[in-house]
Amino acid sequence: MTVALMWEARAADGRGAELLEWARARILDPAPPRRETFTAPADRVLVVTWWDAPYDADLPELPDPPRELLHRPVHRWRFERADG
Repeated sequence: MTVALMWEARAADGRGAELLEWARARILDPAPPRRETFTAPADRVLVVTWWDAPYDADLPELPDPPRELLHRPVHRWRFERADG
């Protein structure tokens, strides 16, 4: 089964580049087979990791960044592959 973990945060005003660099620097152990990082307007950063694991597996996730980098709390979602 493939499980995708999504981590999304919105940076405090003017701190989008810092939040992006903070997220890129976080190392997960073990490393996921696939990891992608995205940005969006309003200084939002999204990190998606893919795992070959059951839906309820204990998997490493990105932690919360320092509060001063955030506009609001981090959002997290877990999905399982629906096709094939």
